[in-house]
Amino acid sequence: MRRFGRTQWLVTLALVLAVALTGLFAVRTVRRAVYWSFHRDETIRPWMSIPYVAHSYRVPPHVLYEALGIPHPPHDRQPIRELAHEQNRSAEELIAILETAIAHEREVHPEPSLPTTKPGRSP
Repeated sequence: MRRFGRTQWLVTLALVLAVALTGLFAVRTVRRAVYWSFHRDETIRPWMSIPYVAHSYRVPPHVLYEALGIPHPPHDRQPIRELAHEQNRSAEELIAILETAIAHEREVHPEPSLPTTKPGRSP
């Protein structure tokens, strides 16, 4: 049996590195998918940002920004609590406005329902 040369070690190291990076990104993807599957339609809290609420309720962020009278800034992660302070309103008032905007958006653009399968039959 022969020993590995320098080239074989470099190829092996590159392969191990590629597999490790692939595994890392796969784990991150699965974690995000699991997280958002359990955080759908979460109760809106003052610590949440507008993009977080929009993602949880599956509505476009610009709809929520427009409801609050705020121009849609890119990558804004300000919590509702800070937005309320800037507007001299209570966080509860902003949350009520967001809930109304979400309900209205869902009436206008209802989510497509998932196809249902009959019990005992595969699709």
